[in-house]
This record gives sequence, C-alpha cells and structure tokens, in this order.
Amino acid sequence: MHIAPINQQKWTAQEMCLVAVMSAVVFAATFVPKIPIPLGYAHLGDAAIFLIVLLAGARQGIWAGCIGSAFADLLGGFPLWIGPTILIKLLMALSFALIVEKVSEEKVLKSIRTFTALVVALLIMTAGYTIFGAVLYDSIEAGLSSAPGLLIESAVNIAAFYLAAVPLKGKVVVNR
Repeated sequence: MHIAPINQQKWTAQEMCLVAVMSAVVFAATFVPKIPIPLGYAHLGDAAIFLIVLLAGARQGIWAGCIGSAFADLLGGFPLWIGPTILIKLLMALSFALIVEKVSEEKVLKSIRTFTALVVALLIMTAGYTIFGAVLYDSIEAGLSSAPGLLIESAVNIAAFYLAAVPLKGKVVVNR
C-alpha cells in the first residue's frame, strides 16, 4: 500500500478510511483505560499515536491522533480541553515523526533515535498539558499538579509502544 507523504495535498479514499479507523483506535486507547490524575486522566492513547505514525505514516498518525484524542475529550467530559489537545497531539506526533524519519526500517525499534523521539514527544505533551492547565484554570499550581501524573503516563506509553511494536513490526510494513 502506498502512503502519501505528509506534505501531499490530496487524500485518497483509502487514506481517509485508514485515518477514520486509526482515529477510532486512538479514541479507544485514550477513552477506555482511564486512570485519574489531577486535571484529567492517564491513558494509552499516545502509544497508539506513535504506532500509527510509525506504521501508517506521519500524516495519517497526526490526523488520527488529533481526531481520536479530541473525541475522547469530548465524550469523556473534558470539552474545554479539545483545542489544547488538538494542538498538543499535533506537535507531539509531528516531533516524533520528524525525529524518527531518518531511522532505517530494520533498526527503528532498536534505535536510540526512536527512544529519543518518544521522550521528546512525550515531554512536549507533558509541557503542553501543564501550560494549558495553568492557563485554563488560572493557576500555575493547578497546571503543575498534573505534571507528575503526565510523566508517569509518558513512561507507561513508552513501554506500551515497545510492547505493541515488537509483535507488529514483522507483520506490518513500516511506512514513513
């Protein structure tokens, strides 16, 4: 299957369907395993976004991450967070894609660059939600109260990414 690069303007019906299905995957991974933390909840949606970026492509992963995460906020009772979530997930997925794009397919799971991409992307996520928490709740303390939970969520998402990527890598063609 040919997956278009991130800067291509036209979408094929196949790509749109892929984004729709992958958005549902991100939604489910975000919405179902909710673990309460200050100002929100921890989940496995970020691991799903990274897998989609790696396996389906940056453009598809970015869109699926933004759409699936926004729907999880909407249906999960956090509509105030939809705008910040879209921006944060876009920056998170884009940074991951840009850092990982130079890693060869054979070495992508063993590369320190992939691990660095995960850490950078999740630090962007943690900083984004901390900053927006401070702004939305007009309190730096409120924003900072979510940071420890977000950092723990980040570590769990890195582990979940590798646990899911290892068995998938041999069965799916990596498209970046």
